[in-house]
Amino acid sequence: MEKRLSKIRSIADYQFGKNIGEKLFPENVTFELSKRTGRIRFINLNEDRLATLRPTDGLFSLSIKAAKYIVESIPEAKGLVMLKNDVSQYIAAGGDVFAVHVVTVDDEVRAKDEVIIVDENRQFLAVGRTTLSALEIRAFKTGVAVKVRHGVNSKD
Repeated sequence: MEKRLSKIRSIADYQFGKNIGEKLFPENVTFELSKRTGRIRFINLNEDRLATLRPTDGLFSLSIKAAKYIVESIPEAKGLVMLKNDVSQYIAAGGDVFAVHVVTVDDEVRAKDEVIIVDENRQFLAVGRTTLSALEIRAFKTGVAVKVRHGVNSKD
């Protein structure tokens, strides 16, 4: 158990910033293992899913609950994409993020990274996966920058 906890905390620190893992995953988290491989698949807290460990790259896909906690409780977190307020309702409903609407994006963001999407007031909107790197998002004025997986108001 302790080895698993240390592993997921290290992954969270790598993905979202130093010391995020300890804040996001307390001692009482539970693990669901893959029936086929025996590896960690889901991380839960009080029966609520916090994150899914993606088998393709070994990184996390965050739940709405975990992403919201990071935005509200951990101001130093990285992996955030800030959007113009005028598109926030569309994104919160599950719409994809276009490069033209991005105000700021963390320098470390690469294509296919899990990101947390916020508006200019740092209100949490959605979680998704980038299709472009931070440099490309800043340079391009057309195209999808982030494929949204879950918006706070989406019906999925």
